[in-house]
Amino acid sequence: MIPLDQAVVARLESHGERFEVLVDPDLAQRIRQGEEIDLEDVVAAIHIFSNAAHAERAADEDLLKVFKTTEFEPVAMRIIQKGEIHLTSEQRRHLTAEKRNRVITFISRNAVNPQTGFPHPPQRIELAMEEARVNIDPFKSVEEQVKEVVKALRPILPIRFEEIRIAVKMPPDHAARAYGELQGAVTLEQSEWQKDGSWIAVVRIPAGIQEEFYDLVNKLSKGNAETRILERKL
Repeated sequence: MIPLDQAVVARLESHGERFEVLVDPDLAQRIRQGEEIDLEDVVAAIHIFSNAAHAERAADEDLLKVFKTTEFEPVAMRIIQKGEIHLTSEQRRHLTAEKRNRVITFISRNAVNPQTGFPHPPQRIELAMEEARVNIDPFKSVEEQVKEVVKALRPILPIRFEEIRIAVKMPPDHAARAYGELQGAVTLEQSEWQKDGSWIAVVRIPAGIQEEFYDLVNKLSKGNAETRILERKL
């Protein structure tokens, strides 16, 4: 469950009654978008309220009249999916700023300046968003908003999404650890162990994290790995 001070009210009014549940606004929105998320991770209390601000619980007879059950999970899910998410001004500002940072990070990690082949720094993306007067919706997914943001930024910033395929060879002394670390950090297209204990792989990464990837490879191999760019893909 989430802390009470991070929760907002999801409210559904039906049959002249009001039903509320305290939720994480981001996770609640993801449920509304069709994602399967454990309800216990979404809510701040296992109660259906008639007035959450005053901790007044909904009466069983009202729950039965509207939902045909008093069980928490089906009632809470219906409230989240069909009701309204209510934010205070401060909560909306906080969520909008958080979502804005996630959008900026996504663009910086996954897109490059096609003129240089390097990613735009987050601060440059943020300034361009301010110049383009981009509005962020705290309830829309990052992926959905990235398309809109990039479209608004293109007249200001040269920007292109690109992936890189890189061949990597790890020496025997560092191969096992490198395999464990890299398989969770990149997309492995090919993986092959050599007779001498070394490990060869072809990985695919967003172009924006190329420098970060090389730093990780050098750290894991103590600077002894071999790498070669095979292809850039749009």
